Amino acid sequence: MLRTLNEFFSSLSLTSNDAPPQHTLQLATAVLMIEIMRADDESTDTERATVLRILKERFQLSDSEVQQLSALGQQTAQQAHDLHQFTSLITHELGREERGRIVEYMWQVAYADRHISAHENHLMRRMTDLLHISQADYIAAKMRAKPADME
Repeated sequence: MLRTLNEFFSSLSLTSNDAPPQHTLQLATAVLMIEIMRADDESTDTERATVLRILKERFQLSDSEVQQLSALGQQTAQQAHDLHQFTSLITHELGREERGRIVEYMWQVAYADRHISAHENHLMRRMTDLLHISQADYIAAKMRAKPADME
């Protein structure tokens, strides 16, 4: 019998060898986007909605599953001491193009409130380095994520 997503995620450890890679990747991706959301002074409803939309589309989750993943991602982000465990998992499991898409997702979250803070910009650069993304791929992801009506 299949366990619910909530039961699975509640028992999940990013370092667990028993967890399927797609589930740990979902959590790692959620944590990185949540960290960007938390980087500036306040997290907006628009940023939260952007994170939920991206997780739902990227991983083809139901509304309930995406809510559970987001909640676990927020809890995990608050308890994390650094980003390395998340970025190293993503770097190990995903190719350059897919890692670039995650950077694009993070930029979408950063742009959601129509303002890029210095902290968001710094954190994006740091995470991009940890994800081993080239400067060209970083800029391309940023440009793809930037809303057309922003200068």
